[in-house]
Amino acid sequence: MTRAMSDLGFNMMSWIFKLRDLVSPREEILKEAGIEPGTRLLDYGCGPGGYVTAAVELVDRSGQVYALDIHPLAVRRVQELARKKQLTNVETICSDCQTGLPDDSVDVVLLYDVFHVLDEPQAVLAELHRVLKKGGTLSFSDHHLNESEIIAGVTSGQLFRLAKKYEHTHQFERL
Repeated sequence: MTRAMSDLGFNMMSWIFKLRDLVSPREEILKEAGIEPGTRLLDYGCGPGGYVTAAVELVDRSGQVYALDIHPLAVRRVQELARKKQLTNVETICSDCQTGLPDDSVDVVLLYDVFHVLDEPQAVLAELHRVLKKGGTLSFSDHHLNESEIIAGVTSGQLFRLAKKYEHTHQFERL
């Protein structure tokens, strides 16, 4: 569906994200997603794992973090991060759409700064709808899109509805 960026492009993006995370810690954004201990969370388009450590802290030992990306370097970076920090509740998935997760198995999906590059966004949203539990949260942010593009993009397939807009994210709930 969506083609992975070049290794050079990925490495440049990773460097920029490290600087971003120093200036604006990811914890502030994740607070808006309603993550609690025991949460099963999918970081769809995880990149180099900028949200992974903070997400693991929020889900605690009783929760699970799935980190999915199309780029093999992203998956390897998250695996290295998990190994170095001994994050035993992180599982990586290398895919361009399908998660391989069971139906209704995830409480929160993070869809951050990836929607604008998806070739088939409605197919991705259908997959996220499938794995998200009823009453679960799709936490969405994409600084490449304006608010009306975000809301229309996520709700047009009638799988999600806007639940709340926060400072950094839009929260959608599964229909």
